[in-house]
Amino acid sequence: MPKILIIYSSKDGQTLKICQTLQRLLESLACEVTVVSIDGAASIALDDFDKIVLGASIHYGQHNPQVPAFIAKHQALLAQKPSAFFSVNLVARKPEKRNAQTNPYLKKFLKQITWQPKYLAVFAGKIDYPSYTSFDRSVIRLIMWMTKGPTDPTTVREFTDWDEVESFAHVISNMR
Repeated sequence: MPKILIIYSSKDGQTLKICQTLQRLLESLACEVTVVSIDGAASIALDDFDKIVLGASIHYGQHNPQVPAFIAKHQALLAQKPSAFFSVNLVARKPEKRNAQTNPYLKKFLKQITWQPKYLAVFAGKIDYPSYTSFDRSVIRLIMWMTKGPTDPTTVREFTDWDEVESFAHVISNMR
């Protein structure tokens, strides 16, 4: 039974929800899965795992700075193991921005790191205006207005394509 570690960075919870879904799907495929936040990853013995997956959300155009720092610190180990990375962002709500070759945030991130994960994925996130601070709600509404997304401040809309998440679970399961 392969042991898989999923490390995540999530601002509003959608990346964690994706990781928990991946965990459930992978466990149904006879994998042993541990999910831990980037904050808790320092206490994990990475050598104990057969495969490592990192998932991170975009907040104001950036992944959490802890993610590239973690990658830099563990570069050698990540290069030795089957590994994958996925980004969660609202740009991916547009079908033409939903893959590693076309998503601007993932392309930019990959230029900032030296690790080359074997597999990459991009998932659309979620808008939950009522849960945001007034500042975040205003900024996100402006970004959505500029990119022709939903701007109604009462909007709660999940853009994640769960079939894509399921397909990625199979990719992870089959990583060698």
